[in-house]
Amino acid sequence: MSFNVEEATAKAIAKHYAEFPTAAHGPTGPRTEAGKQRTRLNAYKHGLTGQIHLFTAEEHAAFENHCQSVVQALSPVGILEHQLAQSIAEDRWRLNRIRAIETSIFALGQIGEFDDPTDQALSQAKTWLGDGRNIQLLSLYQQRIERSIARNMAEFRTLRAERLAARKQALEEAILLSQLAKSKGETYNPAADFPSQEFVFSSAEIERLIAREQRLDEARALPKTRLNPDPGLKMPAAA
Repeated sequence: MSFNVEEATAKAIAKHYAEFPTAAHGPTGPRTEAGKQRTRLNAYKHGLTGQIHLFTAEEHAAFENHCQSVVQALSPVGILEHQLAQSIAEDRWRLNRIRAIETSIFALGQIGEFDDPTDQALSQAKTWLGDGRNIQLLSLYQQRIERSIARNMAEFRTLRAERLAARKQALEEAILLSQLAKSKGETYNPAADFPSQEFVFSSAEIERLIAREQRLDEARALPKTRLNPDPGLKMPAAA
């Protein structure tokens, strides 16, 4: 029977590790799923600039309502405007949270520590001295978030202005083409000239705009002098 070197080596190594298990160097971390869930956010500090949202059910509802209200106020159109509007809403939520945290820091510094009104007046200074670094850190995060909001708002306004300008030009062209078709006794179909979903004009909408422009032209043509509402009443002479 031949001697198998590889098999003998493997058995010797296995026996060695069974008798002398290797000691772990430092913490090995949780092994169970429950332990992993408890420790997966050990490095999480405040969430002011992170991407992870830790909310209770009530906070999550408030967050969703806040973001929905801001997005609706901005009235975005298209995926890019929607993404910018959502970013602006979330950053505004972070600003509100910073203000709440700062207020809470000062409130904690005044709870049950002072009985004399003079000492209470000095409690905010004591809080600043004790938690000044954290308050300054909040101020730093606030400035970063405000700059982020300013950048996103500028980009959002640019996108919206470009979109509205393009739509205005397309609508003016659709009105002119509709008037041309009407002068030739033809029926105008705006979808043939503007197939893009960004410029959806109905014939009824164009007709309403044409009628509105005509009424505005008539209004502009009216004399600028005041009309006497009662023909039988003479206007008083100027003094």
